[in-house]
Amino acid sequence: GPVIKSVPYVVQPEQIRPGIANYYATAIADGFDFASILVKTREGRPIKIESNKEAPDYGSANARVHASVLSMYDTKRIQLPKIKGEDSSWDELKRAVLSDLDLLSKKQDKVVLLTQTFASPTTNKLIKDLVTKFPNIEHITLDTVPSNYAVESFQAAYGFKGLVDYDFSQSDFIVSIDADFLGDWQGGGYDSKYVSNRVPDGKTGNGKMSKHIQFEANMTLTGANADIRVPATPTEQKKILSYINSAVKGLKSKVKLSPEHKKSANFVADRIRKFGSKAVIVSGLDDRNVQDLILDLNNHIKSQAIENSARLTRTQSGNEVDVFLKELLGGKISGLITVGVNPIYSLPEGEKILEAVKNLEFSLSFSMKEDETSSVCKYIAAVPHYLESWGDYEFKEGHYFLAQPTIRPLFNTMQFQDFVLSIMGSSKDYYSTIKAFWNQNILNGKSWNKILHDGFYKKSKKEKLKFNPKKNIVLDKDFNIDNESDMELVLYTKTGMGDGQQANNPWLQEFPDPITRVTWDNYMTISSFDANRIGLKNLNVADGALNGSFAKISDGESTLKVPVVIQPGQAKGSVGLALGYGRKLGIQEEMQTGVNAFVFFKSFKKNQRVKVELTDGFHEFACTQLQNTLMGRGDIIKETTLEVFNTKDKEYWNPIPKVSKNHIETAVTS
Repeated sequence: GPVIKSVPYVVQPEQIRPGIANYYATAIADGFDFASILVKTREGRPIKIESNKEAPDYGSANARVHASVLSMYDTKRIQLPKIKGEDSSWDELKRAVLSDLDLLSKKQDKVVLLTQTFASPTTNKLIKDLVTKFPNIEHITLDTVPSNYAVESFQAAYGFKGLVDYDFSQSDFIVSIDADFLGDWQGGGYDSKYVSNRVPDGKTGNGKMSKHIQFEANMTLTGANADIRVPATPTEQKKILSYINSAVKGLKSKVKLSPEHKKSANFVADRIRKFGSKAVIVSGLDDRNVQDLILDLNNHIKSQAIENSARLTRTQSGNEVDVFLKELLGGKISGLITVGVNPIYSLPEGEKILEAVKNLEFSLSFSMKEDETSSVCKYIAAVPHYLESWGDYEFKEGHYFLAQPTIRPLFNTMQFQDFVLSIMGSSKDYYSTIKAFWNQNILNGKSWNKILHDGFYKKSKKEKLKFNPKKNIVLDKDFNIDNESDMELVLYTKTGMGDGQQANNPWLQEFPDPITRVTWDNYMTISSFDANRIGLKNLNVADGALNGSFAKISDGESTLKVPVVIQPGQAKGSVGLALGYGRKLGIQEEMQTGVNAFVFFKSFKKNQRVKVELTDGFHEFACTQLQNTLMGRGDIIKETTLEVFNTKDKEYWNPIPKVSKNHIETAVTS
């Protein structure tokens, strides 16, 4: 056999013991998921992510955070910087970038710095310093799946960008209108406080638990856990909210509801009036008036669930991105720097953006992979994985978190912040900059080493959020439907795939959706009623597969062919489709699954009107828990005639069962 050499330590680090794990507290902030976590390492290699249960907030790790350890070992990662597609060095890249920036600054040509939400006080200061040095640079935030309408409402009501943080443990009556807060709504992380008031305490004899009612179109994790779930299309949800608001405030409503929805709305209004401040209502509808109304209604009942500290993990708002796209496509921008975003993939105008970026005088992408955006940029700055990086964050007002490397960088990479410090002529690295900033602005004499060890620091906040009410909020104008034959599309993110930035992670591709049980695909969910009307089918075949018809979805500009899953609980007149799939670059061929639903994500609204038609073909889903099939053993006794038995091959009358393996029919021989 091969000779395997074992090389012992010359000087063994005293903190490393073979077979004994070490744990580091750090944080993830990739623009979609934000959490304080513990990283389990063995012999200096991260092997497992766990929740940081000591953190007062953001201490729970979801499926994507747990799986992110595998992304560090991704073979598709860029291993060094590149210039025009060719391998380069950091010194060459810095010289070239600085030369281009100086030239564009002298000409006063506009450069856009397009980034994710960092929620990092030190990074935000560095970006301000960069813009001060190069005044022609404009910083714009792009959240892949934003909460921009909620952010705009919050900013108008409270005076700064953020999101209301809800403590569901303080509510005895919870109303959710299309807010999947046990999933990814506004970044998630609400589950622990929600559950704490949903489990009767047998030790104390307190059998009290909160009541939860959910109005939604797609079947979600939150809806599946609700006491009462009412299927409703987004348009119907707006009507229900308008009716509830009028009923709670004692106003007359002109909204017409179906008998079922009216009964549910009256029940909710009665309970809100009964519970008062112990009630709360939330919504995930992408509509500024809806979000204004939610804030106003919760303020009206003085809901105790609204926390005094705002969430800072989503900051895209206004029409900044729309203006940027108009200028980019109109040739008014000379340079683009992207950090933590992939606009060519995640924006509906992706193909137009691709051509525009190719024609830019200057383009620089800070990326871990040659994805749809970085692959067409002039410069690629290879960045490390978050488990190889330093960082500081303020996910929530007064709630600070530190990120530290758990392993030396595997490749020749550099953090965006270190690159900025370098081209600005600073002799400090990012770690030193974070430490100096914290000692000066955050710690107030507290121990840096202890907070680095714990991973978090909570600062008390004395000032209360001051609500500035908005008058004359009207939803009725949104109730007009142009074409009754249209369906309402509800875009969503899956528990496993999220926004798609970890699409090359096989753990997440294999992860069964907790509602449909399907892996490796996105698909259109539809109600049985609408499926029968259109002619769409699902078949559980004897070889263990779930097969589904293909449907054509069109919004008048874009068309996609997608397989169909008939989903119990889907609201009539609505269909669902997951974002995050359809990636083609920066991932292995086997991971290039599904369709890119971002083409329908117009104006950053999850709800769009579409036409759905049956089209040719059937799709074989990789679906778990199909116990109702016999895997080809449906015919226990084979029956044939003597003539066939004597004249035909046995394969004719006793065929070997076949199952689908990698979409290839394979004989079951064992």
